[in-house]
Amino acid sequence: MEKVVSGIRPTGYLHLGNYFGAVKSFIEMQDKYDCMFFIADWHSLTTRPKPEDIQDSARIILAEYLACGIDPQKAPIYVQSDVKETLELYLYLNMNAYIGELGRVTTFKEKARQQPDNVNAGLFTYPTLMAADILQHRAKKVPVGKDQEQNMEMARKCASRFNRIYGVDFFPEPQNFYFNSQALKVPGLDGSGKMGKSTGNCIYLHDDDKTISKKVMKAVTDGGPEKANSEKPEVIENLFTFLRICSTQDTYDYFDEKWNDCSIRYGDLKKQIAADICATVAPIREQINEYISNKELLDKIAKEGADRARESASVTLKEVRRIIGFRS
Repeated sequence: MEKVVSGIRPTGYLHLGNYFGAVKSFIEMQDKYDCMFFIADWHSLTTRPKPEDIQDSARIILAEYLACGIDPQKAPIYVQSDVKETLELYLYLNMNAYIGELGRVTTFKEKARQQPDNVNAGLFTYPTLMAADILQHRAKKVPVGKDQEQNMEMARKCASRFNRIYGVDFFPEPQNFYFNSQALKVPGLDGSGKMGKSTGNCIYLHDDDKTISKKVMKAVTDGGPEKANSEKPEVIENLFTFLRICSTQDTYDYFDEKWNDCSIRYGDLKKQIAADICATVAPIREQINEYISNKELLDKIAKEGADRARESASVTLKEVRRIIGFRS
């Protein structure tokens, strides 16, 4: 099976957008590909997290992955900092990366604008660390969003440049893996097109029913339809997206009919959405809390994942050292 690698930064809880946009697809992928999922705690250092939050945040993400249905026996889940081989490959790749091309990466420019007092070298070389995460396993596919496409291009450059410099055909050039119809774009509650942590428009998988209902009831709407069978504006289409992903088809059809005959009541719509989101999130939240309360189990799963990741990476690094000319 082709190897697939994907990581997530431990910068907060997973939200519905993460769940429907990626994690559900990961669950399907683990039966079709040789998958590895990691928690990118080294990457998070570019934003200077509090020392006491680093391990707790990693455990939270691990608990959420497990609660959503990722099986660590099928797809190892590991913490990035537990695989020291990553740093060695990161060093080698940096030696072949050019300042000009790293400086042109859009995500670097955006982050530099967002945190002008902390434009650090780690932020600058973020693409080569990401490349090391991927290439250490010689992965052929990487699930990515639009914002990571340029970093993936850098990963391919790192692979091809290494091969060219040393006259080998060792690293495959990893390809972007798009979920297509499997992944859903979950809208924000503020009327924006996408749910995201930075915009504060999220419903998190750990939110309780009261919090979810409160958030949904504040969702942006408009004045209502003025004529029958009119097109829904974006803010209303966003609400119907929640019905599409969390409600039954009968429920969706009921409110769609109410929209089309101009009798829709947004209060009723929001109450129904809140109830159906609560029903979707509740069993996941229960599992998250169970896993979080079992630190020993989480650490065991992380260690087993790291052992399997290091086994994979060490084979790669042994050959990389030989190719470059270092002792193995």
